[in-house]
Amino acid sequence: MGRDHFKKPHEKSSHRSAPKSDNVYLASLSKLYSFLARRTGASFNKVILRQLFLSKINKPPVSVSRIARALKPEVSANKIVVVVGTVTDDVRIHAFPKATVAALKFTKGAKATILKNGGEAITLDELALRAPTGKNTLILRGPRNSREAVRHFGMGPHKNKAPKVQSKGRKFERARGKRRSRGFKV
Repeated sequence: MGRDHFKKPHEKSSHRSAPKSDNVYLASLSKLYSFLARRTGASFNKVILRQLFLSKINKPPVSVSRIARALKPEVSANKIVVVVGTVTDDVRIHAFPKATVAALKFTKGAKATILKNGGEAITLDELALRAPTGKNTLILRGPRNSREAVRHFGMGPHKNKAPKVQSKGRKFERARGKRRSRGFKV
């Protein structure tokens, strides 16, 4: 007997096609950027749209110090910085370049830092009016692997991963196999 199907007829796509959140602002933004992605054909809009669909964990915050670092080279000095997520403040930096930053959300401190240095903090729908094809923009993303939970992923010997333990005391998973003075160290 022959095979009827060489590919599953109803194969489920692993990518999101809409934001899972019921946030009205996110829904309207994804509607806007899906229109722009379709009509302009610019890959910038497709990237923004895909990032709007991501879960909160996969949209980590970006600090103003990371933005300042990205704007250091003269090439990217006068570009609009785009963050699909929250922009947070960093009290450790003293100087922030004059820049236009577009993001989903700004913390109070981050907005104050940007405005104090002569910059602008705009929303993503305002960005769509200014740069519908993403010309002269710079997309930034936050560190996804800085979460505490990531320390435990991919356990195994010689991986230096943190074990998942209930108790975190001196006696729990800190002796044999963890220190040279206690038998051996993996």
